[in-house]
Order: sequence, then structure tokens, then C-alpha cells
Amino acid sequence: QVQLVESGGGSVQAGGSLTLSCAASGYTWHNLCVGWFRQAPGKGREKVSTINFRGGVRGFADSVKGRGTIWVDHAKKTVYLQMRDLKSEDSAVYYCAAQKYEGGACWEYDYNYWGQGTQVTVSS
Repeated sequence: QVQLVESGGGSVQAGGSLTLSCAASGYTWHNLCVGWFRQAPGKGREKVSTINFRGGVRGFADSVKGRGTIWVDHAKKTVYLQMRDLKSEDSAVYYCAAQKYEGGACWEYDYNYWGQGTQVTVSS
């Protein structure tokens, strides 16, 4: 089990940047995968980025490659996602998710533990 709390969402103008935070707690796993997902109104959920908490291996969706950075602050047990050059199509509720790491690539995992989500609105 793991508890996840996202923060950092808000409103930003197109071309701007935003950093989202995902604080993880309550887990006893040796390692975990953490992913950021988003869902815009009327659309399906999209995987944005993932990271291996200990190993640091990262994955990005094509839609955010070159505009996103994901990293871990191990002391705070927090995963950050920075998005740059934001576009209106980046507007969505962003969710953090986690899963126990058991080998392989975090990008390929199914995630069973979810945070409550944080709204990102990009205005042009």
C-alpha cells in the first residue's frame, strides 16, 4: 500500500511552465514505480511520464518529450514533474500513481495506487 498526495496544479498561460509534486507515504516496498497520468474532459486517461523511484529510469509520452522533466527527492519521498512550454492541450487533471517495482520498465506497469489528482489549466 502507498498513499499519494499531489500538489502544484493551477492556471498558467500558454508557453509557461509548472511543477507538480507527488508525495508518497505509507509504503514498505524496497522500490516503486511512480507515474504521472492526465485526463482531460471527454478524453481517456493518458500516461505522461514514469520513473523508477530508486533507479531513476524515466519514460515520457511523445506528447511531452522534450518539454517534461521527472525526478525524485528521496529525502522527501516526493516525485516531481515539471512541464515546460505548456499548451492548451496540456490542460487536464493530473494524477500521480504508484506500484511496487518488481522488475522491468515502469512505463509498462499497471498502476493500482492513485492520488486524488490536481487540475492544470493552460490558457492561451
